[in-house]
Amino acid sequence: MIETKTRHEKYVLVAVYDRDEEKALALLSELALLTDTAGGECVCKVTQHLENPNPATYIGKGKAEEISVLLDELGADGVICDDELTAVQIRNLSDIFNVKVIDRTILILDIFAAHAMTSEGKLQVEMAQLEYRASHLAGIGKALSRLGGGIGTRGPGETKLETDKRAIRRRISSLRSEIKRLKESRNTGRQKRTQSGIPVAAIVGYTNAGKSTLLNRVTNAGVKEEDRLFATLDPTTRLCFLPDGMEVLLTDTVGFISKLPHNLIDAFRSTLEEAKYADIIIHVVDASDPELDMHMDVVYQTLSDLGITGKPVITVFNKMDMVNDEDPLRDIRADMTVRTSMKNGDGKEVFLEKVRDLILRGQKHIDMIIPFDEGDKLSLIRRRGHIIKEEYLPEGVHIEAYVPESTGLI
Repeated sequence: MIETKTRHEKYVLVAVYDRDEEKALALLSELALLTDTAGGECVCKVTQHLENPNPATYIGKGKAEEISVLLDELGADGVICDDELTAVQIRNLSDIFNVKVIDRTILILDIFAAHAMTSEGKLQVEMAQLEYRASHLAGIGKALSRLGGGIGTRGPGETKLETDKRAIRRRISSLRSEIKRLKESRNTGRQKRTQSGIPVAAIVGYTNAGKSTLLNRVTNAGVKEEDRLFATLDPTTRLCFLPDGMEVLLTDTVGFISKLPHNLIDAFRSTLEEAKYADIIIHVVDASDPELDMHMDVVYQTLSDLGITGKPVITVFNKMDMVNDEDPLRDIRADMTVRTSMKNGDGKEVFLEKVRDLILRGQKHIDMIIPFDEGDKLSLIRRRGHIIKEEYLPEGVHIEAYVPESTGLI
């Protein structure tokens, strides 16, 4: 019997840094996890101190020669650079190394292409890939001609160098129209959720922080959970029951990451903007990650880039079961914080109470008697508010509730 197993492509990972080598190494470790998620294997990490990346080859000539030797010694299939490369840099490095050369953007796009399941997600990824290739066509043509599969080949298929850019632009235009149609459908669904009066909370966070685990734990959503970067891409909305019978709609969003390609931000804007229309933001943080401060900064910066600011935020320090030290965990930008281990359910009830309290903080308490001939007002409170007490009296309905200011009842 012949035993067969899938061969993982081997890659040398390369990063250029100006001041902070420690940060560069942390990003390379993340790049190694991305490579693993894409089905590759990191066999070596290389850094070089440069004030600015070499415009022709990203790294210096001497370092390029050193990596070329490493590639032969390790039998590596390619090189992955931690920054987005220009067409010229890709072409020149491919000539020097004579192996596949890809950058962080191609790698992330490849992972998105593999993990997108919905039609909207697939269209968004294809558009991002085509936009990248349109801007790098002259450089990646030769590099892609060496590919026989593996990382960088998933998605809409390789576009040959001879293909006129106008054909790519026509396809991108078609994709934009289709995504716009799907966005309008999403807006319709969003309007229905708004009319229901149920508050909406958007779950955001760095990739692999435990967003899907949280959603599954509190709603039994059945979303795929995996200890890998970008295990889930497609947004999911589920109804969650809070203490005192209050309801909230939880919407999971795409995970954020350092140096998230602009093409992806633009392509997934309609999906990411779910947070823009939410009443509160649930920011999930991996408390066990040594880079959690940098990751929180990335999340807040991405939200800011999307114009999502000024919303109430509850930060969930997740995976507390993996934290050994007693260092305090803080997020001065959050309105509330809570510590959980959602995988085993620790902190779930406290989390739900905090979500309820944060939602009610943005509402007003009313205690009033509504005459029977003002049934429309009573109907509005029932539809948009959270009723605490309702009692029928001879002069009308005595009602105590929390209602949004937008109802105009305050």
